[in-house]
Amino acid sequence: MHTPPPHAYPAHWEADVVLRDGGTARIRPITPDDAQRLVSFYEQVSDESKYYRFFAPYPRLSDRDVHRFTHHDYVDRVGLAATVGGEFIATVRYDRIDSHGMPSSAPADEAEVAFLVQDAHQGRGVASALLEHIAAVARERSIRRFAAEVLPANTKMIKVFTDAGYTQKRSFEDGVVRLEFDLEPTDRSLAVQRARERLAEARSVQRLLAPGSVAVVGTGREPGGVGRTVLRNLLAGGFTGRVHAVNKAFPEDLSVLRPEGVPAHRSVLGIGEPVDLAVIAVPAEHVPAVVADCGEHGVQGLVVLSAGYAESSPAGRDRQRELVRQARSHGMRVIGPNSFGLINTADGVRLNASLAPELPAAGRVGLFSQSGAIGIALLSGLHRRAAGLVGISTFVSAGNRADLSGNDFLQYWHDDPDTDVALMYLESIGNPRKFARLARRTSARKPLVVVKGARHGAAAPAGHAVRTTRIPDATVSDLLRQAGVIRVDTVTELADTGLLLASQPLPPGPRVAILGNSQSLSLLTYDACLTEGLRPLLPRDLTTAAAPADFRTALAEALADRACDAVVVTTIPWVGDPSAADLAGALREAVDRAAPDAAAKPVAVVHLETPGLAEALAAPPAPTADDGTREGPAPAVRIPAYPAAERAVRALAEAVRYARWRRQAATPGRVPEYEDIDETGAAADIDVLLEAHDAKGPRAVTLSAADIDVLLEAHDAKGPRAVTLSAADTQRLLARYGIAVLPALPAPDPDSAVHAAQRLGYPVALKPTAPHLRHRADLGGVRLDLGGEAELRRAYTELSDLLGSPRELRLVVQSMAPRGVDTVVRAAIDPAAGAVLSFGLAGAPFLLLGDTAHRLVPATDRDAAELIRSIRTAPLLFGWRGSTPVDTPALEELLLRVSRLVDDHPEVVGADLEPVIVAPHGVHVLGASIRLAPPPARTDLGPRSLPSY
Repeated sequence: MHTPPPHAYPAHWEADVVLRDGGTARIRPITPDDAQRLVSFYEQVSDESKYYRFFAPYPRLSDRDVHRFTHHDYVDRVGLAATVGGEFIATVRYDRIDSHGMPSSAPADEAEVAFLVQDAHQGRGVASALLEHIAAVARERSIRRFAAEVLPANTKMIKVFTDAGYTQKRSFEDGVVRLEFDLEPTDRSLAVQRARERLAEARSVQRLLAPGSVAVVGTGREPGGVGRTVLRNLLAGGFTGRVHAVNKAFPEDLSVLRPEGVPAHRSVLGIGEPVDLAVIAVPAEHVPAVVADCGEHGVQGLVVLSAGYAESSPAGRDRQRELVRQARSHGMRVIGPNSFGLINTADGVRLNASLAPELPAAGRVGLFSQSGAIGIALLSGLHRRAAGLVGISTFVSAGNRADLSGNDFLQYWHDDPDTDVALMYLESIGNPRKFARLARRTSARKPLVVVKGARHGAAAPAGHAVRTTRIPDATVSDLLRQAGVIRVDTVTELADTGLLLASQPLPPGPRVAILGNSQSLSLLTYDACLTEGLRPLLPRDLTTAAAPADFRTALAEALADRACDAVVVTTIPWVGDPSAADLAGALREAVDRAAPDAAAKPVAVVHLETPGLAEALAAPPAPTADDGTREGPAPAVRIPAYPAAERAVRALAEAVRYARWRRQAATPGRVPEYEDIDETGAAADIDVLLEAHDAKGPRAVTLSAADIDVLLEAHDAKGPRAVTLSAADTQRLLARYGIAVLPALPAPDPDSAVHAAQRLGYPVALKPTAPHLRHRADLGGVRLDLGGEAELRRAYTELSDLLGSPRELRLVVQSMAPRGVDTVVRAAIDPAAGAVLSFGLAGAPFLLLGDTAHRLVPATDRDAAELIRSIRTAPLLFGWRGSTPVDTPALEELLLRVSRLVDDHPEVVGADLEPVIVAPHGVHVLGASIRLAPPPARTDLGPRSLPSY
């Protein structure tokens, strides 16, 4: 996208934003057609606010004022408006000025800025959102600094400027406060922006989860049907607010719907009180009229159960976009369309606005599903397995996730005191960069377990109008784990892991005690622990004659043993009097009576064909006796049970890995500074190289969804605009970051090869650099340790006879590196996920087995250390089978330098270092290539805005 010429309407400045109270507004440029809207808006502003804006009584706008405030060139004079329902609620404008404060044009880089917010909308964060957007517009128009004059009594506006986080100066002259601030984003301004985003998005979810009143639009006149079912579910769940049934086909004289006994209306507009949430269950073609009524009535949010949108056809996709546009224009957020519904089990709410037949048991697990079918299965499975063990705090089926997505619920769950564990079934991630950022923040406080469908398909489900990422699923998994996400493969594993995390403490380590009355089942558990990377102790066999008291004693001893961090109890049916309830009581008593000074340890039970045991382990305790003593274990004691050892151990292993990540996250790694890095010189080199290749174009940072899609293709690192640097340019740029590439000289003929070897010094290597032969050692195309001219000439002849003419081979002579382990270091830009750093061993492990690890850039010292240790072939770096360990600290430093290069210069869209020989002392880069392109759009660094898919 190119910068629009003066006077062209800049459509890419349009954006939807979430305000502080959770409502939405649309920000867009002001046009001449807005004259009447501006006049109407101004009439609703109080005299005090007008005085603060113009420093004098200003009861009405003159025709000249209206013309000036609606006619802009969108370069030196720009006006933006925040609108709700198509009407202005706030405006902001800037005028470019010179050093004397007079109107000017480029190259002047300062502008005067002024706001006006309707009194009814003050305190909603409108001015803060407008400031972010007008600042982004100004930067795009080469304005670097804003100035604002504010009356001292206008403390609200002064706070908007001072709280924004920009570097600023303040002065006081002639009774006016003058503020000047640079528009370059700072760490503080980005932190402020993200904090506001977090609070606003969390509030937008909270408004939907805790409504005071709900209208079900599309309630059938007869029992059955989607709308009537939701209405009955709301009532059966004990919703604490008011419920209204709406159907335009209701008779005009119908005021109460029987037998439910709720008020009946033909339209939302007929409801004589505020409505917070509308559940829409009408055919898709009737939804726009319903949304319009909801917007006019002031409804805060919508749950759209209706199908027939992007999942059905291209026309349905257009219908979906229009639904979101229409809802947001009225300040409403949308769950759906094609949603299964929304649940909140809190005592003060008890909301079951879904198709689930009953309100789940209240608990501390938050559940998000992009699939209605999977959501039903999860709710049913958790209810069946976990009744009494864990319950649900909130549940949402996002359907086509056209508006509200998993990111919004992560914002909500982070601070939700009623949610301890979050479970998510995802089929697409619309903004992976933001998801990873939010997931890391949430995971530092509470476990986040994710299963992702469509892992091996390139496209998202038809209803999910999101950009697809090019990175493979294994890379996505690594990046999620870097953010602390517990990534599992199946819905069963999602439930298994969630049950353990929600009912048990986090394990302090990987040591697992195993005890039970079946040696065979204990051995299966032992093997499963080894497979999952745990450290099991030798199983304790209680024999088949063990009674519940024996289990209680053994479990109590294991919990007191400081040599273990978790316990798995295995059990098979026994012959005799003890019941499942007896065994459950013994186990729960042992946990309840564990020594208070012993570290809390998770306990899981593996049972084979022991009916009633899982239920008994999760059941409420016996009531308290009359004398105040407890007849059963403490209410908090619950133990999850699994029908297979592998399932229990896998859940436990995920808990161990998460606990380790959380301990490490408490003291995060750092991005090292290296004194020999020449960032300025590298930037100058990149500018020259891009200009020389005619690849550097205008850069706009505030983009519409359509513009972004076009740019992503244009900036694709593999696309025509990417420039692959020559070997010399690559070496020069890497050298700016302290990365040396072993010299290699061209050898077009034997004499040139000999001359090159003499320059470099023997011994040397002779190898082809033709694209089809690079890194193909299996073809025998590399000759090493050539110690003299005769060997070199003989090798030259052999390669020419074996693989083709010297012109085809593009032979080079290179200095020999010390022996070591051949590795690959890569960095690439994914438009959706961002910059990714990758590492693996060269050859078959990398190419055939895909044994590669990945981390998001910028990588910390801890990330680099984990990166090289997380591949399956990592033992080869650490002295496997008596080999000499290699210099892994030097390798970690190389990874960090590459990370810095890509992070400092987003124009570097690809960097491949292969092979990198890691020797016992030092690393040696034998080959490298770098691709440059104008940097991909960074939507996460621009002003806050909702995605427009």
